[in-house]
Amino acid sequence: MSTKFFPALLKYWRARSGASQLDLALAADVSSRHISFLETGRASPSGSMLLRIMAALAVPAREQNQALVAAGFAPRFLEADLDKIDPAIDAALERMMHSHAPYPLTVMNASYDILRCNQSAKTIFSQFVAEPERLNAPLNLFDLVFDPGLARMFIQNWTGVAQNMVHRLHCEARLGRENVALWTLLERVLAYPGVPGSWRDPDFSLVQTPINYLGLQNDTYTLEFSMVVTKFLAAEQIMLDELRIESYFAVNEATRVACNALALAAAGGGSQG
Repeated sequence: MSTKFFPALLKYWRARSGASQLDLALAADVSSRHISFLETGRASPSGSMLLRIMAALAVPAREQNQALVAAGFAPRFLEADLDKIDPAIDAALERMMHSHAPYPLTVMNASYDILRCNQSAKTIFSQFVAEPERLNAPLNLFDLVFDPGLARMFIQNWTGVAQNMVHRLHCEARLGRENVALWTLLERVLAYPGVPGSWRDPDFSLVQTPINYLGLQNDTYTLEFSMVVTKFLAAEQIMLDELRIESYFAVNEATRVACNALALAAAGGGSQG
């Protein structure tokens, strides 16, 4: 296995990063000749060297496990549910959700299933879904945006938001080629009514920006948010490595005032209108 699969994985991830053998050798502190031998199967890596190379290529933890197994080593990164993570990290997540009020904050896994969200997210998003009762069931961010029964009709800039999300999903599905969940999600998203057939083919000319914009509108409120997704660094668990924290920020005074009013109403201090 290691003489066939690991060299192929190494070449794939190096090509994916756009690094030459010399670039990788310098980043991982090995000789370019040794990188060449690893890619042809003439040499086998030690466990520590393999991890150094994978880190230099910014390979996700789940795929680093695959590379370790392919090279004959045991997996390094553990998989655990969110409710079994380090209590200190759990407390940090709870503090982030609480302190971000009155604006939404959601915690998602690699498949964009919403694992946790703060009360502000529940309060605000309930104002912008066609079938509010569906918020009581487990939700996926893509379904929330693409499903006509959820938030889709209330998103002012739906085409831009949706196209950007599909592009991101195309990129991530190809990054984790064996991630069945992402490919399944992509097919489900593309099958929603009104999704252009041209989106089935990835457009790699689109530029991913670190901050995205979301406009929500109903008969009572017009809210405008900038959105930022953050991740943990140096995570020793696959769950933490794949965790995404999406934070929403008001981009104008009207949104700030509306979010504060909604939070007050949810706490029993006023009416939602």
